[in-house]
Amino acid sequence: MDTKLIHQFIKNALTEDVGDGDHTSLSTIPQGTQGKAKLIIKEDGILAGVELAIEIFKEVDPSLKVDVLLQDGAAVKFGDIALTVDGSTHAILIAERLVLNCMQRMSGIATKTHRIVSMLKTTKTKILDTRKTTPGLRYLEKWAVRIGGGVNHRIGLYDMILIKDNHVDYAGGISNAITAAQKYLADQNKSLQIEIEVRNLEELAQVLAVGGVDRIMLDNFSFENLKTAVALIDGKFITEASGGITEENVSEYAACGVDFISMGALTHSVKSLDMSLKAY
Repeated sequence: MDTKLIHQFIKNALTEDVGDGDHTSLSTIPQGTQGKAKLIIKEDGILAGVELAIEIFKEVDPSLKVDVLLQDGAAVKFGDIALTVDGSTHAILIAERLVLNCMQRMSGIATKTHRIVSMLKTTKTKILDTRKTTPGLRYLEKWAVRIGGGVNHRIGLYDMILIKDNHVDYAGGISNAITAAQKYLADQNKSLQIEIEVRNLEELAQVLAVGGVDRIMLDNFSFENLKTAVALIDGKFITEASGGITEENVSEYAACGVDFISMGALTHSVKSLDMSLKAY
């Protein structure tokens, strides 16, 4: 966990939500009131966000006592209690929505990821996330992918060179783009992996002729062409399939022999896992 990043996220989220005070709680509940609450799972899935919830409670009020009953990555079912919290009722109510928003979304992502990873457990193919994340929540969403058993692709624009179709077109072709990327890394004294996206077998042939990359992304290939591409690459480069991949067809893509499958759907359209925080 990146503590600095997480604490900044929590501060920003609380500022957005609390403003100059939780006036509902302040007006209805006497100061100093103590209470307990439990986080109830209302849907089967994979739990994620417990570590983050602890940090949220701590940020709101360090005196809150959190008792974790189920850890991140646990398979949960309807009625399970993930954690309890004990202390100032005002603090619990301030933390409630942020804890739930984060845990529900992270658990939804972890659940979907785990389901897909389980489908591919007999293959060598690993599931990658993408940059198709919610602005400001990328770290949390990619964290949830890892909890679900997936693998993080690049975190942002800064930790990998990924030459996509627009880069190739603007650079004047595949050879120009790869050569320029290699020169840039040498000039900047940077050590980053280079991945290049290809749209068809003709572009793949150009990449294989030039070389100088670490990974080849095979974008929107038919199953037949994907199998051909994997055979042509023949283990010389890491292979990644992308484009239009869903739970319904992911197994067929994996059967083509690629090393990785990237799925934006892990994060951009996931259903949150239902849960609630209730006083008891």
